[in-house]
Amino acid sequence: MSTKPTTTDIEWTEWDQRAVDTARILAADAVQKVGNGHPGTAMSLAPAAYTLFQKVMRHDPADADWTGRDRFVLSAGHSSLTLYTQLYLAGFGLELDDLKSFRTWGSKTPGHPEYGHTTGVETTTGPLGQGVANAVGMAMAARYERGLFDPEAAPGTSPFDHFIYAIAGDGCLQEGISGEASSMAGHQKLGNLILLWDDNHISIEGDTETAVSEDTPKRYEAYGWHVQRVEPQENGDLDPVALYAAIEAAKAVTDKPSFIAMRSIIAWPAPNAQNTEAAHGSALGDDEVAATKRVLGFDPEKTFEVSDEVLAHARKALDRGREAKAEWEKGFAAWRTANPERAAEFDRVAAGELPAGWEEKLPVFETGKGVATRAASGKVLQALGAVIPELWGGSADLAGSNNTTIDKTSSFLPADNPLPEANPYGRTIHFGIREHSMAAEMNGIALHGNTRIYGGTFLVFSDYMRNAVRLSALMHLPVTYVWTHDSIGLGEDGPTHQPVEHLASLRAIPGLNVVRPADANETAIAWREILRRYTKVFGKGNPHGLALTRQGVPTYEANEDTAKGAYVLFEAEGSDGQRAEPEVILLATGSEVHVAVEARERLQADGTPTRVVSVPCVEWFDEQDQGYRDSVLPPSVKARVAVEAGIGLTWHRFVGDAGRIVSLEHFGASADGKVLFQEFGFTAENVADAARESIAAVQR
Repeated sequence: MSTKPTTTDIEWTEWDQRAVDTARILAADAVQKVGNGHPGTAMSLAPAAYTLFQKVMRHDPADADWTGRDRFVLSAGHSSLTLYTQLYLAGFGLELDDLKSFRTWGSKTPGHPEYGHTTGVETTTGPLGQGVANAVGMAMAARYERGLFDPEAAPGTSPFDHFIYAIAGDGCLQEGISGEASSMAGHQKLGNLILLWDDNHISIEGDTETAVSEDTPKRYEAYGWHVQRVEPQENGDLDPVALYAAIEAAKAVTDKPSFIAMRSIIAWPAPNAQNTEAAHGSALGDDEVAATKRVLGFDPEKTFEVSDEVLAHARKALDRGREAKAEWEKGFAAWRTANPERAAEFDRVAAGELPAGWEEKLPVFETGKGVATRAASGKVLQALGAVIPELWGGSADLAGSNNTTIDKTSSFLPADNPLPEANPYGRTIHFGIREHSMAAEMNGIALHGNTRIYGGTFLVFSDYMRNAVRLSALMHLPVTYVWTHDSIGLGEDGPTHQPVEHLASLRAIPGLNVVRPADANETAIAWREILRRYTKVFGKGNPHGLALTRQGVPTYEANEDTAKGAYVLFEAEGSDGQRAEPEVILLATGSEVHVAVEARERLQADGTPTRVVSVPCVEWFDEQDQGYRDSVLPPSVKARVAVEAGIGLTWHRFVGDAGRIVSLEHFGASADGKVLFQEFGFTAENVADAARESIAAVQR
């Protein structure tokens, strides 16, 4: 058995150490059984994870969604067994058979932790560094939530005070997203965030000296973090006593996030595999697993060995959790009594309901007037911000361009920030020029719950955000991305800033709803629909990306069918001016809708009954029943033209073999947006010609 530490600061018994060592052999056995995985980090991190789950965190394994709980993020998601073994030992619902089915079909223990799939998993991790940014977002959300419901309470006394803990590895801290997020956390002085760094010096290619030489703790000091280093015991194992002391010291620092560097030896105490890159991502082998069990005092002939005494000892976490929750509920009840109005607001928000009458605040825009959809979105946010306090967000330093400032007088910043609008509970977030971490922080905010988050940048920079956007879709998180400057229509900034492939590329992400409204009224209805969908399934739904114009576009009458994803904007007419069966259908999105409308006028003048269909959201349209879809796009009408200032990949299935697509299959150029539309064929004349070609193709 491993050396047993003793201290008066933490109760650490022989059974605690045995539980840690049990977690180690479970990790080794689970990977060995399936034949693949990452055993080494789970083995070396077992003391840290056990200390967090058994000695530090406030949580109730019987109620994993308890509002008052601390949060834990395993940013090093490849080491999922670090988390799974603790969820099993503490009684979150995993059992030994779940560990035995690690990384297999239908198991509760997939290769990387998945939010919503396994109880106790707070976020899906795997792409390195994402979890660090998720944790930063959770810490931001915790502060904002406190501001909504208990802003006057002294530090540490509110039922809404809790900590966010995260474990990150070398790979997490090499990824740029973690640097972005860590810079943000230091700037925001998130004293409720504690990041433990597994400093094991090993990555897939071997010693991290091959790629990294900076002083990482010094880097975190420069970010504005409180930094500590925990040295291992003499035998090389992580020291839970020293780690516990460091965590307690970190909790006492309320004006800075805390960074704890833990020097570890990967795969400790495997006699031959420890401190090797092979232990990072490969099974140890039967002989090495057996040898490790001998070192730890386990029977090498047994697999998945857990004594009744160890499990009973670890499952005391259920008792401690029940007691902690009961104590918290006393404070929560006292808060409710003292703050009845805020308590009612909390109940509304927690239930996923929006304030009564909120829809009446949505602006309706005058028809005919040219309005940029980004400007319309800004007016919607300002109108709703006054009545939906849980709605907040900002931009990656593009607020003036994205129109994402919900309240100019209230910025989410530490109280000692010199800006006059600084407010630790402010409405407007300044994410800085950090698009990737902004998206992952938004995921963390949504995961934390009890607020509604949006964030903006230019559509072309969604490339920086893509991994986090993909994860928001994978987790079904109701975050809203405000992506402006959505086409070549933005003009003179040129091809580096003009999105071409982005709409089709983003639509390829399963579960992401891309909304490109045609005008100001569609924009308002789109925001309403996004918020309604969030209400139906609070805390789980789908992310939305709003693609909005820089340039002004004509405003049409508001149409409620915007929320269905596609609808008939202008019906086909016969020579008598009455509704007629369309000979051709023009489909368009965003700023190209008015081009389709102008093309329709030309076609109608030539005696060709033409229907214009606005398609603000393909994904919403796909949700509708076949009857509605056929009413908008009758199967009998084969002549169709789709118009969108981007690559045409989205539209082939809508226009069919005889259809035509007016698209942009190359990069843009630097010129006025109107000139580019003319030069690249986004004109009424060109669309009308495409319609005639399609009609001719049908008749052949």
